[in-house]
Amino acid sequence: MTTIETAEVASPIGRITLAVRDGCLCALDFTEKWSRRRAALEKRFGQVEFRTATDPAGVVSRLERYFAGDLGALASIRVDPGGTAFQRKVWSALRKVPPGRTASYGDLARGIGAAGAARAVGAANGSNPIAIVIPCHRVIGADGSLTGYAGGVKRKQWLLRHEGGRRLCRGETASAAVDGGPPFSPLEPPAA
Repeated sequence: MTTIETAEVASPIGRITLAVRDGCLCALDFTEKWSRRRAALEKRFGQVEFRTATDPAGVVSRLERYFAGDLGALASIRVDPGGTAFQRKVWSALRKVPPGRTASYGDLARGIGAAGAARAVGAANGSNPIAIVIPCHRVIGADGSLTGYAGGVKRKQWLLRHEGGRRLCRGETASAAVDGGPPFSPLEPPAA
C-alpha cells in the first residue's frame, strides 16, 4: 500500500489540495477539482492510504510564501508527476520558465527539441497533475493570448499578474530564457 500525505492551502484564487509521496509532490489542484486528482493517484499507485498532514515536505509553507510574493519559493519543491517520457520532458521544460515569464506551446516544443510538436506539448500541458508548481499557467498562445487553463482563465490571469507576467521574445525558446536569452517584452494585460 502506498501512503500519500495530503494538505489543503487557502490561497487568493481558492483552496488548493496537494499530495506528497516519499517527500515529492505528486499532485496539486484546486480543491473543487480534487476528486479527479485523487482518482488519478489511485490509478497510478494502486491501493493508497491518504493521510492528512500539516505541511508535507514543506510544500504548504512554500505555497504560502509564493502567494505572499516570494516567487522563487516553489523552485526547490521536489516533484514526481508520473506521466510518459514526453510529458515529463514538457513538464521539466515548464519548470524552467521563470516566474514572470511566459512561453507559447511552440516555444516549449522548440525548447525540448520537438519543433513541430506544439499540439503534443499542449496536450501534455493540459494533463499536468501539479498545477502552479509545474507552471502550466505560464503557457500562452503564440499571439500572446491567454489560452485555456484547467483552473480557469481568471485564475491563470491572476497568477500571471501576480508574477508580473512577461512574454518570451519572438523566436526565443523556453530553454533560451533560462540560459540568458534576449530581454523580454511585456505581456499585454489580459482583457477583463
